[in-house]
Formats: sequence, structure tokens, C-alpha cells
Amino acid sequence: MYDPSMRVLTVLELLQAHEEVSGAELARRLEVSPRTVQRYVARLQDLGIPVEGRRGVGGAYRLKPGFRLPPLMFTPEEALAAALGLRTLRHLGLHALAPAAEAATAKLTRSLPEALRADVQALEDSLQMEPSPWVVRTDAPLLAALLRAVRDTRRVAFRYAAPDSPPTARQADVYRVVHLDGRWYAAAHCHLRGALRSFRLDRMSGLEICAQTFTPPADFDAGAFLRATHAPTAFDVSVWLDCPPGDLRGRVSAWGAELRAEGRGTRLSTRRESLGAFAAFLLSLDCPFRVDSPPQLQDEFRRLAGRCAAQLAYTGA
Repeated sequence: MYDPSMRVLTVLELLQAHEEVSGAELARRLEVSPRTVQRYVARLQDLGIPVEGRRGVGGAYRLKPGFRLPPLMFTPEEALAAALGLRTLRHLGLHALAPAAEAATAKLTRSLPEALRADVQALEDSLQMEPSPWVVRTDAPLLAALLRAVRDTRRVAFRYAAPDSPPTARQADVYRVVHLDGRWYAAAHCHLRGALRSFRLDRMSGLEICAQTFTPPADFDAGAFLRATHAPTAFDVSVWLDCPPGDLRGRVSAWGAELRAEGRGTRLSTRRESLGAFAAFLLSLDCPFRVDSPPQLQDEFRRLAGRCAAQLAYTGA
């Protein structure tokens, strides 16, 4: 059996989508009689929605000119999703949109039924979202312009300030815009380099949309491209510990590491991305050790030694 209330909402959707809809057309689309359509329209009018009817042959219905229906038809989940989405804009680095987000939240709250309004207000009063230190501020108009360029498959020109390099003039065909690890990226074909590149939006300036168009590659996965090109470097670590394996039980996790007896000590083999943290871990074992690889791990110990010397000098002062 069908739900009559859903048919009533369908009438409303059709009236919002068209300037005028005949009674016969509504009856055909809903597969009901013209008299049933009249009952649906009367139900909408009872709810305070200004539906106007034109009598006679070819009679039709329309919403009162100038009437704009507020989003009363949100489900509780939709209202929560909209409110949360507006709250998270700053956590995407789009601080410039904060005033617009506040205004949109106020409009959303005013237009909701009382029960949903109370739920959204509870979210506003109770939810605390701490900004991540890794999120980089991004220019909202620049992001909007890039999205338009992607939509229209138009080339863009801009200046790009890469780290430790002077700014360069670039032209690129942007395939996708991606938010990854607190930063916004454009995955694009760079005409200066003649290859696929990623550009951080916070390092772009003077963006212009060009007249040239392009054809993006089919099935391009920008997220996979960004993750592959920005994956942290993993180092193969091999350290000899002057300590038998039995004495290391409970002190060295076997997860992602191999421990095997070697001479009077233990060979520790693993892969690590953060050599600084691993160097501090080795020092915490409180036993002599020898680093065989990688050489970058030795550099970390030199850095730690410098920090310790500076701290001792500061404390002595």
C-alpha cells in the first residue's frame, strides 16, 4: 500500500519544480483521480502552503508567486548532517566562510520545525570541536574558482610558491580538488613540467581561468594519486642490541619488527617512518646498541645529542 502523505509531498515537489502544473498532469503522474489531486492540494493548503488553483477546462495549480518554501522537510538525520557540515568548515581550513556558515546556521535553525530546531540548538550548545594544528588555511574564493574550472574543464594560470624555491608562473589542467591531511590540493597536469603534479592551494596565488579547455582522463583517482605521491618515507632499520632476546621480552613489541639472536646480543629489524621517535625508543632500552642502517638514524642521534647539549647549557645558565 502507498502512503498518502508521500503523495502529498510529491505534489509539493512538482509545484516547486514547475511554474504551473495542470490537475490532469498531477493525476497522471501520481496515478490517481483528479478529485484525489484536489484533496492533496487541500491538504497542502491546510498546512499553510499557498497553493493557488485555476478552475475550468485545463485547470492548473501553482505556488503563490514569490513564495519560497523553507527546508521544513528535513529529517532529523538531514538536519544534524547540515548543522555538522556548517560547523566543520573551519576544520577544513576555510576560515573565510565562517560568517557565511554562521548566517546559514541561523537560517537553518529558524526554518526548521520546533523539534528539529531544538536538536540543532542542542548541537550548537553542546558540541565542542577543537581545531587541528595540521589544518592549513585556504583561500575560499580561490577554491571556488578552481572548482568552477574543474566543472568547466578550463585551464588555469597561477603563481606557485614551492618550498625553498622562488615563485613560478604555472598553467595547469586541474582534474580534481582534494582535501587530504588538513590541506587542499589540486591534482593537475602541469604544462610547465609536462607531467601530472599536485599543487597545494595555500601556495597558489593570482589564479585566472583561461579560455583553453581540456579533456580529463577517464576514471582518474585523485585521492589515490595524492596518497601515493605524499606517502611518508619508510626506512629499513637494522640495529644490533647488546642484550639477549630474552631480556627484551615485554620491552620491544614484536608487532612490525623481527628479533633474532645474533652473537651475544639481538638483531632488531623493522621499518619505520619516524626515525626521531625510534631513536628515542632505542635510548629508552638502556642497553648498548649499534646502528647498521639507515644512516639517517645516526643523524637523528646527532640531532638528539645537540638538543641534550643545548638543554644542559640552558639549565646551567
